[in-house]
Amino acid sequence: MPLITIEKAEKFYDGWSKCYLLHLLDRHGKRRTYQIEDHGAVACVLPYDPERKVAILVYQVRPPLIFAGETERLYEAPAGVIETEGAEECARREALEEAGVAVKSLEYLGSFWVSPGISTERSSIYLAPYSLADRVEDGGGLAAEHEDIEVHELPLAKLAEMADSFQISCMKTFIAIQALRTRYPDLFK
Repeated sequence: MPLITIEKAEKFYDGWSKCYLLHLLDRHGKRRTYQIEDHGAVACVLPYDPERKVAILVYQVRPPLIFAGETERLYEAPAGVIETEGAEECARREALEEAGVAVKSLEYLGSFWVSPGISTERSSIYLAPYSLADRVEDGGGLAAEHEDIEVHELPLAKLAEMADSFQISCMKTFIAIQALRTRYPDLFK
């Protein structure tokens, strides 16, 4: 017998994400309700230039941070919701839209639940080498999506300092930076 059975899922919000009230039956026969946000899968990519020892992060307004009484923006690796494409195609699309870089190869780091206590969001995270020739657009996001994104190319040594001093507070970005540091430590010297 499963630990919990979903007897009924009632959608109470249907917008960019969806919210449900789940009616659950546990293995002891007890009923309870639980709220979830059905966000879906996302892809995240950290573009880095191994020759110049820099990486691209984006800086954008995040209303949930303001609501939580925190800073309104933070440094993030380009990321977005997987739409009709696969995770790799989404990572390429987001790198181009947000950072203006056309990444060719992707190094898969894994797929991680972002906040499994409340959300279905699962993030596939990639590293992507690029060169100056791959900077084909300005980036900044899509006007149709009201994105106001600043693109920052940062030295990898500075990125490591920022991660070590908790200036990188986006979990997906932190994972990508730490993976890059572990796999290619010479880039950070």
